[in-house]
Amino acid sequence: MAAQPIPPLTEQEYLSLDRAAEYKSEFVDGEIFAMAGGTLRHSSVSSRLIIEFGRQLEGRRCTVFNSDARVRSAKSRSYFYPDVSVVCGDPLTHEDSDDILINPSVIAEVLSPSTADYDHGKKFKRYRDIPTLKEYLLVYPDEVLIEQYTRQEDGKWLFSEHRGPEATVVLAVVDCTFALKRIYPE
Repeated sequence: MAAQPIPPLTEQEYLSLDRAAEYKSEFVDGEIFAMAGGTLRHSSVSSRLIIEFGRQLEGRRCTVFNSDARVRSAKSRSYFYPDVSVVCGDPLTHEDSDDILINPSVIAEVLSPSTADYDHGKKFKRYRDIPTLKEYLLVYPDEVLIEQYTRQEDGKWLFSEHRGPEATVVLAVVDCTFALKRIYPE
């Protein structure tokens, strides 16, 4: 007997399942992908990044979200839980939901061995479809290294590498500058 292919889920089916689940899942091309837990180092780096954004954006009309904020890429109808996302101005949601963000300016993913290639490739491709996204950070938890992709006026993405504790990252879209030593625990 031949195996029957599993039909892709609709967005509504995914959202119903994900909202009722005890764990988070991402949704790409009609498939659900369970989110794995991270290491303590991953959590520490992610938390420090959130704190640094929060410190620099205090008093401004920007909101920093942790990995509980679901982000939708409209063109591909995909849903993700980035480690960090930043919205300047009012957070906009999909179809008046209270749990699907559609207008991030900055997304940061703290890499893990199992997701690094995916975060660099397929996920970034879908993130690029979000018109408000101007900065994408790939943060390596086990070395002091952040890769930065910045959307240019012509729509092209500029790559910058920031390595070592004295290196700094400048995010013009949210007017933030931070040294990597503030992100990485000693």
